[in-house]
Amino acid sequence: MLTVVFSGLRDRWASFLGGFVALALGVGLLATMGLGLSATFHAPERSPQRFASSPVVVRGQDRLTLDVRRGPGTVPVEQRLDRPQPVDGAVLRELRARWTVTTSGGPDAVGVDAPAAEVRALVGDRARVLTGDARTQADPDPERDARALVGLNALLGTSGGVTAFVSVFVVASTFAFAVALRRREFGLLRTAGATPGQIRRLLLAEAAALGVLASAAGCALGALGAPLLARTLVDGGLAPAWFTIGGPSWPFHVAFWTGVTVALAGAVAASRRAGKVGPTAALREADVDADALPLGRAVLGAGLVVAGLGLLVWTCVTDPSALLKRKTYTTLPMLLITGVALLSPLLVRPVARLLRARGAVGTLVRENSAAAVRRTAAVAAPALVTVALAGTLFGSATSVTRAKEVEAREQTAAEHVVSGDDLRPVAAPAGAVLSPTGATSVFVRDGDAAVVKYGARAVADPAAFAELARLPVTAGDLRDLDDRSIVVNEEFERHRVGETVEVWRADGSGPVRLRIAAVLALGTGDNGPYVTRANAPGAALDRIDARGGGAATARALEASGGTAHARAAGDNRQARLGMALVLGIALVYTVIGLANTLLMAMSVRGGELASLRLAGATRAQILRVVTGEAVLAVAIGALLGLVVTGVVLGALGAGLAALSAPVALVLPWPVAGAAAGACAVVAAAASAVPAWRLTR
Repeated sequence: MLTVVFSGLRDRWASFLGGFVALALGVGLLATMGLGLSATFHAPERSPQRFASSPVVVRGQDRLTLDVRRGPGTVPVEQRLDRPQPVDGAVLRELRARWTVTTSGGPDAVGVDAPAAEVRALVGDRARVLTGDARTQADPDPERDARALVGLNALLGTSGGVTAFVSVFVVASTFAFAVALRRREFGLLRTAGATPGQIRRLLLAEAAALGVLASAAGCALGALGAPLLARTLVDGGLAPAWFTIGGPSWPFHVAFWTGVTVALAGAVAASRRAGKVGPTAALREADVDADALPLGRAVLGAGLVVAGLGLLVWTCVTDPSALLKRKTYTTLPMLLITGVALLSPLLVRPVARLLRARGAVGTLVRENSAAAVRRTAAVAAPALVTVALAGTLFGSATSVTRAKEVEAREQTAAEHVVSGDDLRPVAAPAGAVLSPTGATSVFVRDGDAAVVKYGARAVADPAAFAELARLPVTAGDLRDLDDRSIVVNEEFERHRVGETVEVWRADGSGPVRLRIAAVLALGTGDNGPYVTRANAPGAALDRIDARGGGAATARALEASGGTAHARAAGDNRQARLGMALVLGIALVYTVIGLANTLLMAMSVRGGELASLRLAGATRAQILRVVTGEAVLAVAIGALLGLVVTGVVLGALGAGLAALSAPVALVLPWPVAGAAAGACAVVAAAASAVPAWRLTR
């Protein structure tokens, strides 16, 4: 058996080359992403900066600790405050009375030159005592490193998932098409006495050998590519400057065995089909594919389409805000893409028949595409994946960004908006209305089992705020906001006007009971809550909305030290780079899949092309026929990809409408068109070059 397997791999190396390259590249990317992910699990150890010379740091409380119910009892949970509280004055006096105390950069922490145990005994629970590396928590923005890794972790995880998905897709498609081309060979083996089980084991052994060799090569590629990935992420602004790849071995184990599993999984369905080939297939080889969609493939494809549509509808109904998240609109479309690709043979023939090109070349393109359903579907599938990913990724991201921009413009009646850190308060000129606000937080119990931290806005002038704000109020009135009330959104457990909500302020003080003055629609996620400055201790102004007053207002806003702008969500450069990385992976696999499929297809069409020459077709006509078939197949795949994109964007639009957010859907024609164009160019070249050689 092994002799037959390796002989087959050696003799048909061209047929397996595309699968080998795709699998090796997939394993290499998985190893690279795994090494990158392992580096994002822990931020680098940093030495203390602010109190580097102090062995002990006493810091004001920087966490809100509340008891929540867990089963029959309660447990304490912590939520980090926006800024730590100042060190208690009594504690500070006691420390200074006994030891040398160092102050640096603010009242939230002090350094103490004393034994840690004695300091803890004196301070008790009135403040936090930090020693060793924990002293970095007193540095400015101590969590910036960990925060910088969150988005990078999501990006690499998503890219790894897309890599695994597309590699399985390409490898499975390669094996399925290779089996379709080897029906005569399997028929001869059956005639020679081979059993269906032996045929299946032969294909699985080929897949295992291919998987082991490709996975080993892929791990070597991963070791070389990981440092390059780190440099690319740093240069592109997707990772902090200190980001480097570590040396754990588990990514290589995961990538290697994933590659072997992918190869075997891609060959399982093909081997079952090959085992059903009878001895008469050696004599009854037909050019028309009559059984291009087996029952199992049809059931699986329909199931995936139904599951994909069902998940979209379920998410839209139960949690529409999830549709706005990149993780959702990156992963959910994969079910639809796979399902439509499996069902594509059903659609190839009727779509190909729609071609109404005149002349012999157009007729041959139409009829050959409709007759060779397997070949056309195998070429259309990679194009479907690329166009659908391009449309859903960039379309969803652009639509969410556009919705945020429209929502931001609609939420204020201001003529001028300035923003910046620590704006200086300015007086309103005659005839002008100025509404200063700042960022803050409120903590609210969600039932008795959780504490939720909400990012809020602190309103300095409630009357001016109510006059300029155009928020999506579903109940109540913004003019009722005062120091004893709060404006909430529909995400709050309690969101009925007149009810009271128990909240803790940004500095951990509280609880205070505030009456609900108004309720806002959830929107894209930036709607409320709103409180007055009295319930936002320490909140600095970072935005001023203004209307009226003419040139005097403009001069006053300039004196605030802020930057004038029209409030908009803007583009996220890092998100675009991340999506480009994911789409680039899909496009590379598409190129491999298209080239491999068309090269395999052309390898068995020598007799067909020779017959066309004998029938009077010129070499140029034959090249136009084969390239026309390839381009038509890509066009079918692109059309199906646009259908998937339309379904996903339709669900996103329904989710935005359910959130009372502006529905501003964008179909990324340039990106989708570029993806389809790249597929068409590769398909035309991969079919024209071997056809030119065969017709010499």
